[in-house]
Amino acid sequence: MDPSRLAKVDLSPVHRLGYIQETMETSTHSNSPTEAYSPTERTQVRRLAKRGVYDKEQVHGILDEGYICHVGFVLDGQPFVIPTAYARSGEQIYIHGAPASRLMRSKEVDVCLTVTLVDGLVVARSAFHTSINYRSVVVLGRARLITDVDEKRKALRLFTNHLIAGRWEQAKEPTVAELKATSVLALPLEEVSAKVRTGPPIDDEEDYALPIWGGVIPILQSFGEPIPDDRALPGTVVPNLSAGSRTNRT
Repeated sequence: MDPSRLAKVDLSPVHRLGYIQETMETSTHSNSPTEAYSPTERTQVRRLAKRGVYDKEQVHGILDEGYICHVGFVLDGQPFVIPTAYARSGEQIYIHGAPASRLMRSKEVDVCLTVTLVDGLVVARSAFHTSINYRSVVVLGRARLITDVDEKRKALRLFTNHLIAGRWEQAKEPTVAELKATSVLALPLEEVSAKVRTGPPIDDEEDYALPIWGGVIPILQSFGEPIPDDRALPGTVVPNLSAGSRTNRT
């Protein structure tokens, strides 16, 4: 799902969440041919396989809507999982880090990258069936350390515009020293799968007669009023933040 489509529809928060869920369900069960990732032994969704999604448009939509990824890797026999910034460009993910980071020590590293968006609390009548509506992506592969300065600059532009479209063009670009102080990994989107849960709780039939509320409580992420710092010059333009201010990358 392309998150920019949401910006074109004037919906209340509750209706907007319903729009997300309806769109995801329609796309997931659509019979129309779409470009998709081929499941591998490592990415095939087995637990609740019906929630598995391999459609590239939906995977890209989840990645483009998120802000933070978690990257898992093993170093000297010790597993690590770190949160960090990322951005997608076509069939590649750029991972942001510092040269001193454990993740950036090697020119190539095997990783598992995940992004999860939480859309709502699924409140069932029974504790057992209480759940969460979510959209998640898992990417497995070998990430390479970017050493080319031009490619690194391109990646930093993607990071910046992933937050606010056009912000790189408005802001001061990194200096040579700042480029050296930043490391970037590139991870190809090859072994990829998504998993999605939408809709209301699914209680046992006899529990629907219980006098206990059941349904979905939407979880909505929105932007607050921008707060300038103490050094902001009078008359400078405030960033325009909305659902449509995020860059869409094909």
